[in-house]
Amino acid sequence: MMWQSTQSDWFLAVNQFAQSTPTLHAPMRLYAEYGVVLFAAVLLAAWWWARRDRNPTGMAAALWAPAGALLAIGLNQPLVNLVHAPRPYTVFPHALVLVAHSRDYSFPSDHAVMAGAVAAGVLLTHRRLGVAAAVAAVVMAFARVYVGAHFPLDVMVGLLLGAAVTCSGYLAVRRLLIWGVTGLTRTPLRPLFTTAEASLSR
Repeated sequence: MMWQSTQSDWFLAVNQFAQSTPTLHAPMRLYAEYGVVLFAAVLLAAWWWARRDRNPTGMAAALWAPAGALLAIGLNQPLVNLVHAPRPYTVFPHALVLVAHSRDYSFPSDHAVMAGAVAAGVLLTHRRLGVAAAVAAVVMAFARVYVGAHFPLDVMVGLLLGAAVTCSGYLAVRRLLIWGVTGLTRTPLRPLFTTAEASLSR
């Protein structure tokens, strides 16, 4: 199929670039494997910023962001097993691979799903932080191809799937979350949800 040939060409082009840039191997491998820590920090930062907002909508989005990411990853697992797509290193045994070979399938990429979901969730919470998260998500997607773990389509679909699950899920539960946050700001747990004065949440 044409799309398979195209994405194979894209993968080989990125893999050739990886072979010619050995100085990038260590940082790209580190980010591809452990960049999830950065996204966890971004989620924490989004919650922290949301506490300073007097509008409960921001906190509702901040609370949904990690839940949406977990939901997206959970929904992705059956899809991965259904599609049964091989990893690039099984298709191209001589390709450069900078990470350990995984036994699971390739499409869509769990890492990209997570990154896309977090980026979308944070964008709902804080615009500038969300843009930074989106850039980090794109870099994560590229890194997963760079290290030889995924084809380009694996990560592109992963980003879109993660973002779609987070955004659609938030639309479904937005009112309930805002109601919950508003109620919790009237309890002793208020400092976890807002830094506004108590009189503002009456």
